[in-house]
Amino acid sequence: MLKARMVRSWNEFKHRFSSDGQATDKSSKKNWGRFSLILLAALLILWSVLGIIWSREPAIYNMPSLAETHANDSGQQLVVGYTTTYTLSYLGDYILTKPGGYLANDVTPPSIFLDNMPSWEFGVVIQLRDLARSLRKDMSRSQSQSTEDEFLAKAEPLLHFDHDSWMLPATEGQYRQAIKLIDQYLAGLADVDQGNAQFYARADNLSSWLRDVETRLGSISQRLSASVGQTRFNTDMAGQSSTAEQSTPTGQQQQVKTPRLMVDNVFYEARGTSWALIHILQAIEVDFASVLEDKNALVSLQQIIRELEGTQSNIWSPIILNGNGLGLLANHSLVMANYISRANAAIIDLRELLEKG
Repeated sequence: MLKARMVRSWNEFKHRFSSDGQATDKSSKKNWGRFSLILLAALLILWSVLGIIWSREPAIYNMPSLAETHANDSGQQLVVGYTTTYTLSYLGDYILTKPGGYLANDVTPPSIFLDNMPSWEFGVVIQLRDLARSLRKDMSRSQSQSTEDEFLAKAEPLLHFDHDSWMLPATEGQYRQAIKLIDQYLAGLADVDQGNAQFYARADNLSSWLRDVETRLGSISQRLSASVGQTRFNTDMAGQSSTAEQSTPTGQQQQVKTPRLMVDNVFYEARGTSWALIHILQAIEVDFASVLEDKNALVSLQQIIRELEGTQSNIWSPIILNGNGLGLLANHSLVMANYISRANAAIIDLRELLEKG
């Protein structure tokens, strides 16, 4: 009798323990599932907030005022070329230190999910490269046979490093080194006692840089206009003599269209390009003031800046719309192309005025 009671008690104990264990396992799994969902939701909210903050484009700054303040704080003299060189350094430093830092080479969330700001950064980088090249080969040299500045000679190739390399070496490291070299050139430029660094504000130097800007804006305008598919006549050899040749034959008409998923990338690259150009042109207005006044071209430069400022208007749509021209939906790319085309036409006129006026 006692043995039977002991067996029954043992069986009841095992059953109760087994039930409690199963209940505990189910409860534990349920709690972990809730915790995982809460953590995922928190991460998504955090990434979304950071993505919005990091994707905000900067305002337009007053570069002459910033350059003057920097010169005063550094005890440097505001010589010809100082504002342009400082602008190059400032814009390069800005894309590295803005909210979120440099995003084009990030491979972690939320940066990896962002494409508008990296495209904007690339537009700025292209203008930094063009200005650095112009400083190295034209503006810092008195003639074609003169020696190039040692700091600019090292800085320019660094700015041409891959804009999206995230390691070994990282893009940020190369750009920071380039900025330090540009700052060294700037310090030498401001040291009037030594005279080791020079900046030549001549019409031919400005015209050479404007020609580079002209080709950049022309390309961007075409890519923006191609947001809607269109058939274009091939004008590659238009105006050339019969002896002119090209490597491979092309058709008389071509179908051109920017892929739908690339429309917003081209749009924000154009915004970054225009933003950088506005600040560089502000500096050009200061350093090349005598040249522009001599050619009666100062107002032409100011009009170019005014046209480019239109590209920085607030975007009220959550996405870049791609309507068909005069259709029901807007086409932001065509609006941007209009501003850039007008600025580009004014740049062509300004360059011709500098060369012939």
